[in-house]
Amino acid sequence: MGLKGFVEGGIASIVAGCSTHPLDLIKVRMQLQGENSPDGAAALFSGVSATVLRQTLYSTTRMGLYDMMKTKWTDPETGNMRLWKKIGAGLIAGGIGAAVGNPADVAMVRMQADGRLPASQRRNYKSVIDAISQMAKSEGIGSLWRGSSLTVNRAMLVTASQLASYDQIKETILEKGVMKDGLGTHVTASFAAGFVASVVTNPVDVIKTRVMNMKVEPGKAPPYAGAIDCALRTVKSEGPMALYKGFIPTISRQGPFTIVLFVTLEQVRKLLKDF
Repeated sequence: MGLKGFVEGGIASIVAGCSTHPLDLIKVRMQLQGENSPDGAAALFSGVSATVLRQTLYSTTRMGLYDMMKTKWTDPETGNMRLWKKIGAGLIAGGIGAAVGNPADVAMVRMQADGRLPASQRRNYKSVIDAISQMAKSEGIGSLWRGSSLTVNRAMLVTASQLASYDQIKETILEKGVMKDGLGTHVTASFAAGFVASVVTNPVDVIKTRVMNMKVEPGKAPPYAGAIDCALRTVKSEGPMALYKGFIPTISRQGPFTIVLFVTLEQVRKLLKDF
């Protein structure tokens, strides 16, 4: 049962991640507005190899772990899990998944943002493997976990808000008899879950993107001393609403992503229910 949860979550996550990749790229570009780098043209699928690897590592892990805890913590009499347990499962699963997938996450952010840099400053990674190997070689292994505290915190928040709210909203719809268990219920619950996750995680996502994307030159101090420094300097120079830069692309991406994720997940579960 546990292994099947990882397989189901992995398939759904890769499908959702690839189908919404262009929206994710636009979100990253908008979150970097205000930094001293001009925009440049780039293909909408820049960094798609990193997206696939990230979804394979991060989302497969978080979805699989959440499914395992959900199975273990669900009340056998009601068939439901209490909300606080759903949130707890999401926090744990999200944190572990983020730690596993952070190298691919750093590579993805850099590859998506590369087109904004002047030609002379671009990193020009050929693939996610090339990006990870170049970072490890020139900046050290530790660079692969740059911003990992932000990644873990964001993943805990997004997994808890996304998965817990989807399950809770879906259960409420079915219990109240608003709709039957089908596509309509899955789309409604998943879009609502995407909105909740966007509101909760956008500020952390903005800071995470900026910290991961900063260019560290040998012998020079990094642009930001850390996540807190980045947040304080962003708010000071651009105002509090800078933490919600890219919110429209975030919800525009998070909505479709969450819908594709959970609709695909429900269909994969039906296909694999006898295995």
